[in-house]
Amino acid sequence: MKVLFFGSLREQLGMGGLSTALPDGVETVGQLLTNLQTQGDEWKLALGTGNVLFAVNQDMVDEHAAISDGDEVALFPPVTGG
Repeated sequence: MKVLFFGSLREQLGMGGLSTALPDGVETVGQLLTNLQTQGDEWKLALGTGNVLFAVNQDMVDEHAAISDGDEVALFPPVTGG
């Protein structure tokens, strides 16, 4: 699976994305987010705010959306404009 980071998440994590196998026991976007937060303090700070939006294969979803190993999951902060 491919996980992409956008906006401030990209800056905080120092990368635009990663390719990885779907971790064991991870079936939803929310579970993936929780799993990524275990990678270290910077991951927890960036992804543990509760203000992360998700897209799976370029479709906006919520944390309950099912994911599979071949999916592209994009994580990004809410965007405001004026």
